[in-house]
Amino acid sequence: MTRQRLLDATVDCLAELGWTGTTVAVVAERAGMSRGAAQHHFRTRMDLLSAVVDEIIDVRLAEMRRIAETTARPDTEAVLDHLAGLYSGRLFRAFLHVWVAASVDEQLRAQVVPLEARLGREAHRLAVELLGADESLPGVREAVQATLDLARGLGLAAVLTDDSARRAGVLHRWARTLDATLGQPASSQ
Repeated sequence: MTRQRLLDATVDCLAELGWTGTTVAVVAERAGMSRGAAQHHFRTRMDLLSAVVDEIIDVRLAEMRRIAETTARPDTEAVLDHLAGLYSGRLFRAFLHVWVAASVDEQLRAQVVPLEARLGREAHRLAVELLGADESLPGVREAVQATLDLARGLGLAAVLTDDSARRAGVLHRWARTLDATLGQPASSQ
């Protein structure tokens, strides 16, 4: 319970304060405990941040599994909305700060790259499943990957401003393009 409170507080701090603002002392205060109590669970800042990266990945993977299990074959636009949702919100914002920090920190990069690759594989698998995509067809694998890259890009665009109206239009248009590529009936126009 205490460990989970620390991880949740770390995600909140990363999302709100960024990498440099997320210290053990700040996280402990946010979790309502002393720094010593926090360090009982995580000796160093890197231990805490490494654990939160694992936590973020695990939560994202659980979200993906939930989407796959609870979503009856929706139309392409609804699938795109689900996938774009993976790249928005508090967890995405927190992971984005970690991702940027890992670009200049070798130790952190060594931890983040394999986890990001795992998340990418699972997101791709989920997209294929939800879209009913046949990757043996020419161009389909690339179209699925482009879909995930588009969703991530839209998530990045929304970090600074509310980009939901433009996002909806882009996803609508991409759904029609994707349906043509996948050889499926077009989503509602």
